[in-house]
Amino acid sequence: MSLGKKLLLINAAALTCPGTINLAAETEESGNFYTYTTPENIIFLIGDGMGIEYVSAYRYLQDDARTAIVDDTAFDPYLTGMQSTHADDPEANVTDSAAAATAMAAGVKTYNSSIAVDNDRSAVQTVLEAAKAQGKATGLVVTSEVTHATPAAFAAHVADRQNMRAIADDYYDDRIDGAHKIDVLFGGGRDLLIRSDRNLVEEFQTDGYSYVDSRVELRQNRDSRVVGLFADRGLPYSIDRTNDVPSLAEMTESAIERLSRDDDGFFLLVEGSQIDWAGHDNDIVAAMSEMADFEQAFQTAIDFAQEDGDTLVIATADHSVGGLSVGADGYYDWDGDSVRTARRTPDFIAREILTGADVQETLDAYIGIELRSEEIAAVRKAARTEGFSATDDAIEAIFDARSHTGWTTDGHTGEDVPVYAAGPGRTQFAGHIDNTDIAKKLFRLLGADADITDE
Repeated sequence: MSLGKKLLLINAAALTCPGTINLAAETEESGNFYTYTTPENIIFLIGDGMGIEYVSAYRYLQDDARTAIVDDTAFDPYLTGMQSTHADDPEANVTDSAAAATAMAAGVKTYNSSIAVDNDRSAVQTVLEAAKAQGKATGLVVTSEVTHATPAAFAAHVADRQNMRAIADDYYDDRIDGAHKIDVLFGGGRDLLIRSDRNLVEEFQTDGYSYVDSRVELRQNRDSRVVGLFADRGLPYSIDRTNDVPSLAEMTESAIERLSRDDDGFFLLVEGSQIDWAGHDNDIVAAMSEMADFEQAFQTAIDFAQEDGDTLVIATADHSVGGLSVGADGYYDWDGDSVRTARRTPDFIAREILTGADVQETLDAYIGIELRSEEIAAVRKAARTEGFSATDDAIEAIFDARSHTGWTTDGHTGEDVPVYAAGPGRTQFAGHIDNTDIAKKLFRLLGADADITDE
């Protein structure tokens, strides 16, 4: 069989995939699985730390156990491939978020902590900048500080990710043909934009932007260019949020509504930032609540793409984290009941206890399962003698033991991560790719004349 016939068969098979959007139009235009079709809009979602094991655990968590088949997540129908994530760092091949985001934003391997600069600290063009140069509207939507590593690598150029004030300054000062790079900016990090030495929110307002800082204001505001900062630093974990704080899906929907008014199309980056933070903390409750938050944002993007017909949606992770094990200690039964009934994260519960709340009453109120006396005693002992981290760890240990969840590290891990795609151009993300290939394919889909020369 010729290669051409094989490719056509692959394409015909892809037409039957439940995740296919507008693929028929792409096939008619191209007649070739690997021909590029340019979408008008691109929504790029990154689940920070969302290794394949997080998707697997979340699939078990949201499954209806009354049936024999484990139900799909919203991601599953759109799986197209896997990507490798290694950094180009003399001290580490396991990437951090900054190097991974730079690879996906600019197509360049670089050192950990770099923000859209290569190994000699030279700025490298990003896909968001290429989109803006074409006149498209652009946006960043995250649950971390808006200046955190992943969003920063799409719209700033700084040698060290820790310098978040410089990143914030770059968002305002660095322009494309005299225009601001970012039209919609949603997330946390109020302290980093509203400072004693500089008030970047006021500067953006002088240039015609609106500013919102609550869920109500987000809903009421209709302006095309807006800065929305909903916490001094990162937003609370999804399960711990109050009604004042919007969800990632609400911010995503609001951003899409504004950006889609642009006749030239738009590029939007959405990050589920705190899957990573929960993994670092080895907190399965927080991790799964963040997975739910990210899944809802992904579904929001898919819903828009299905209605619009000219929008590419990509979702992936920058790396995995924590060495999460779905099943541990020899048990062949990952049991999500305790995670499913939790009403707050262990972080939240520990803070309540350490500010004077009764240990057993607090655990009973927020955990939702009947606890054993030894579990309560372990938390009481940690709270009495060892401080916040030990109290948090003692509560997390209850969930780990009950669910048979394992962890091997509090850092990142280097395995491949999943890639999901829907809409025109989705076929470009099939099979195994490298994280730099994401940017290279996006530049090409944008029709941008990107010069990726870093070796």
